[in-house]
Amino acid sequence: MDPKCLFCFSRAFEKLLKQHVADTSEQYTLAKRFFGFLSDIDTEQPTPVIAREIHAMIRNYLNEPDPYKQQKQQSNKQAMSLVEGLREKIDASDDPAGLSLRYSIAGNIIDYGPGHNFNIEQTISHLEAAKLGIDHSEELIKKIKKANKILYLGDNAGEIVFDKLFIETLNHPNVTFVTRGAPVINDVTLKEAEEVGMHKVAKVIDNGYDAPSTVLEKSEQAFLEEYRSADLIIAKGQGNYEGLMYEDDPRLWFLLMVKCDVIGSFLGMKKGDIVVSNNHR
Repeated sequence: MDPKCLFCFSRAFEKLLKQHVADTSEQYTLAKRFFGFLSDIDTEQPTPVIAREIHAMIRNYLNEPDPYKQQKQQSNKQAMSLVEGLREKIDASDDPAGLSLRYSIAGNIIDYGPGHNFNIEQTISHLEAAKLGIDHSEELIKKIKKANKILYLGDNAGEIVFDKLFIETLNHPNVTFVTRGAPVINDVTLKEAEEVGMHKVAKVIDNGYDAPSTVLEKSEQAFLEEYRSADLIIAKGQGNYEGLMYEDDPRLWFLLMVKCDVIGSFLGMKKGDIVVSNNHR
């Protein structure tokens, strides 16, 4: 874990504290517990595992199993209000798969974890024609057409609406969409996937673990069987990249927006860059 991650955790914690705890003395108590927790963490663990432990601690203290429930509902609602207009653009495009891929990555801006602000409509407009920082998208589309079984690792609520649009445009007969095992930050669970009708375009399962990522050694066997049998794996978002970045697997394709300097340094990109990448290309 990079030391900068500690500051990112702190910003997300501060935002969550302001939202859910009005009493100053209670804020102080929880802040002491949070920083005590940070001081004792094993920094040799993967960052997503540490994030999972932090958010589990906060949920337990608040006695709230899903602190971001309202944000997730709002994100899904806002994203769904944009779908028809985007579908019209896709239908009129010379490259519908490529455009819907860009829309799916634009949805990755919807993220409450780092505590940053975002404008989804502005991001969509920008990405319709923007140059990607790493662009292996043409090869990815070719691989998708040849694949027998695709595993699609979801990331955030709201974003999944654009993932669904991408999957719908691809019209592949064998796609499995994967959610988190339980609520963590604003990441997608089976509940949010059902809300947007993901089951209409893909088989939907969860990975059995409540980290904001895909951590293979912590995931349930049923998910791992799906993972091993896939011909191609699409990992959406920076969180999934953090969990899988060291996997030496040519089946893995990362689709994300760089949201911090730490991940940017691994990819040779800067914050805000868009990435469609296969490490074995």
